Amino acid sequence: MYGLIGRFRAVAGKRDELIAVMLEGSVPMAGCKSYVIARDPGSADGVWITEVWDSPESHKASLAIPQVKATIAKAMPLIAGFEEHIETEPVGGIGIQ
Repeated sequence: MYGLIGRFRAVAGKRDELIAVMLEGSVPMAGCKSYVIARDPGSADGVWITEVWDSPESHKASLAIPQVKATIAKAMPLIAGFEEHIETEPVGGIGIQ
């Protein structure tokens, strides 16, 4: 499996709008086992994304899905910066098979 954990910062005061755009644009994606969008409780503008995929290739392919591309385009003006990007190798857990 392939995992990504990322933290980014929304434009000041736009976190809820950014999260709404991301949630609205979430669609089933081949190979995606988990995709979680979360507020950072320690930052008024912070957002965490936690993803689990069956492979890096599935993740890469998801970026070509029209709705994913449209969501990224709509979200980018609401993102002030990317803070962290961590790749992991999930081995299992609740909700991951």
